[in-house]
Amino acid sequence: MTTTATTHVIQGETVALPVRVRDASVASAMFAVPAGPAQDVIGYSGLEIARPLPGRAVCSLAFVRYADGDLGPYHEFAVAFLVRPPGRARGLGAFIHWLPVNQAFTLEAGRSIWGFPKEMADIPMDLSGRIRRCAVRVGGRTALEVAIRPGVRMPGRAAASTFDAFSCLDGVTRRVPWTMAPHGVRARPGGVSLRLGDHPVAAELRGLGLDRARALSGTCVEHLEMVFDAATEVRS
Repeated sequence: MTTTATTHVIQGETVALPVRVRDASVASAMFAVPAGPAQDVIGYSGLEIARPLPGRAVCSLAFVRYADGDLGPYHEFAVAFLVRPPGRARGLGAFIHWLPVNQAFTLEAGRSIWGFPKEMADIPMDLSGRIRRCAVRVGGRTALEVAIRPGVRMPGRAAASTFDAFSCLDGVTRRVPWTMAPHGVRARPGGVSLRLGDHPVAAELRGLGLDRARALSGTCVEHLEMVFDAATEVRS
């Protein structure tokens, strides 16, 4: 991988920043989890877990089908936690703890450009059925299976918003400006079914109580545009 100020060469192809996703579909679930164990899970990043309620943190599970974007089409699953952005008294960010994908190009790009913890996995998903479903299998081991029931359609089109995503790879934590513009959003309390397997990440989620917790919410987005800008190092 070679780099200039605004471009990266991945597998012989030039990727210019910012990277744009023109069409993606997403389903996600949010869970309240104990803040102490959640801090232990992300402690390697040097970031501080957010506590929107006393003693509670927020863990998010999301699966994404990228249909049109600068890194090509692929499937992705994310385990993320709400964190306090370092150096700021207010605001929230999303720390990406685990990010399996099913294509080699986006795996190398994600790790090289932003330090996202991408790894190769089999990620079958259905984002068009009555129930949105996804499974993640790594090396023949099932990490998890999740199903989300779409809720009530939110009126109008949400305005684009930018927030900080954080990654940590090889001991380096980075901040990534991430802009999202969703359309066709459905949301509801609960409505999430989760089955955990025998992968190490499943053991972490089980330790946070996700195998018995009721989701705070389930959200489905029919069409999502995203922009990922250059990463900056916040800890090494």
